[in-house]
Amino acid sequence: MIHFVLLIACAVAIYLSCEWFVNAVEWLGERLNVGKMAVGTILAAFGTALPESVVTLVAVTTGATEEAKNIGVGAAMGGPLALATIAYGVTGAMLILKRRKDRAAVLAGAAGAGGSSVSLPQGGEALGDAKDMKRLARDQKWFLPIFTVKVALGLVAFAFKPALGVLFFAAYAVYFVREIRSSRADDSDDEEEELEPLKLQPKAASPATWAVVVQTLAALVVIFFAAHFFVKQLDVIGPMLGLSATVTALLLSPIATELPEIMNAVIWIRQGKVKLALANISGAMMIQATVPSGIGLFFTSWHFDGPLLWSGIITMAAIVYLLLTMRAHKLTPARLAVAGLFYVVFAIGLVPILG
Repeated sequence: MIHFVLLIACAVAIYLSCEWFVNAVEWLGERLNVGKMAVGTILAAFGTALPESVVTLVAVTTGATEEAKNIGVGAAMGGPLALATIAYGVTGAMLILKRRKDRAAVLAGAAGAGGSSVSLPQGGEALGDAKDMKRLARDQKWFLPIFTVKVALGLVAFAFKPALGVLFFAAYAVYFVREIRSSRADDSDDEEEELEPLKLQPKAASPATWAVVVQTLAALVVIFFAAHFFVKQLDVIGPMLGLSATVTALLLSPIATELPEIMNAVIWIRQGKVKLALANISGAMMIQATVPSGIGLFFTSWHFDGPLLWSGIITMAAIVYLLLTMRAHKLTPARLAVAGLFYVVFAIGLVPILG
């Protein structure tokens, strides 16, 4: 039971530290003048995706055997899979719950006001207008071709393949610059939102820069250690539940390592900041598609077996589904939640592959 208790404790620690992190990173974005959307796609995504990149780096550089190094390759593939399916699915489910809650609140208010006519939030409404859909689709258009190349390289072998790792770092550098510029341009058309007081200085209307930096870094440290301790508990609990080490690594560990991004999305949705929640996930996916991939190409053979290839196929299928829905301007919370079902398909398809 101690492992289950520690698992819950780690999840609570991750959630609370994410509360502090998203609060600080919004102020950090304001200090750096990076644009509101870049707070999610660049700053928050970089902070929460950095631990997973470190895991890949450590695995591929210190692994004594090829099998040990392949753990890093699995992490590089499992991260995007969990984000494209579980993270988006949870986000959609949270949006459905929030709209129902808002609808109930409006009805209760109308009843208290004597039943006067009110405008009810509709659960089936799209997540934004055409401009918002274009913003949401932008990251998916970047991610899909890069990820496709990433999977294709896992199926072939040639002498200079490790050198191609540089291209993945270059791709993220181009994305980084373009995202900063476009986010600033988008901000000129959006209404200014008032930031919540910094938790470290709750009474300050404009907190000190040092306090913003300290709160950001401290929250990241807690997230890093709590997430990895969470994974260790899963490694113990998996066999206790009769799951093999391979199944635990492919099904449970990716969810655990992407838990900070999922928690960030939940917190921002609770605060009504849907765009930031979605931007954090898509930005983290871009990092996961490039940085760990470049590291893996440098230090491993980057060869995919059946389970890794299956994870790549499901990830691409989920993104194609989301991209087509966004381009049709029909992305609703319910359709976003459907992305989570792709992970179920992955789990079902994994059974015969491992068998």
